[in-house]
Amino acid sequence: MEKKGIIVAGLLLLALAGYSQVKSGAFRLMLKSLLRHSVPEIGVRAAARDSASTVFLDAREPREYGVSHLKGAYPVGYDSFSVEQLPPLDKNSRIVVYCSVGYRSEKVSEQLLAAGFTNVANLYGGIFEWVNQGLPVYNQNGPTNEVHAFDKKWGMWLRRGKKVY
Repeated sequence: MEKKGIIVAGLLLLALAGYSQVKSGAFRLMLKSLLRHSVPEIGVRAAARDSASTVFLDAREPREYGVSHLKGAYPVGYDSFSVEQLPPLDKNSRIVVYCSVGYRSEKVSEQLLAAGFTNVANLYGGIFEWVNQGLPVYNQNGPTNEVHAFDKKWGMWLRRGKKVY
């Protein structure tokens, strides 16, 4: 009986490991179908590597930004986004736009490109993927592990950090 329990436990661990990989694959599949891929995209690691020379624009709403954001990011919102309300930026600056998973930031990126900005990319997987890959986020007090997960449906894609709704 003890041997059977060990086998069952082993199978359960394999299933959980497989679930984690499936969930990651499911995340990529969801992004593939959700996004139009109408703008250049940048992966989290590439964006983090060159973060010192990058202007990050947060296309989430103020409450989401207040919970956490990428270091130095400018909150530009989505519902009320306007190119005219951006901080003064050189149109050739390296700009990475992000939101929770990439949908809203893709739309904001489209507007930036249409306005003549030349070096704009959408952060593929958004702040969720940033945190899922173990990269830091900040609030007004400094580093935090909290992330606004938008709602429970979208929060399922956030595997690390503390979800805030």
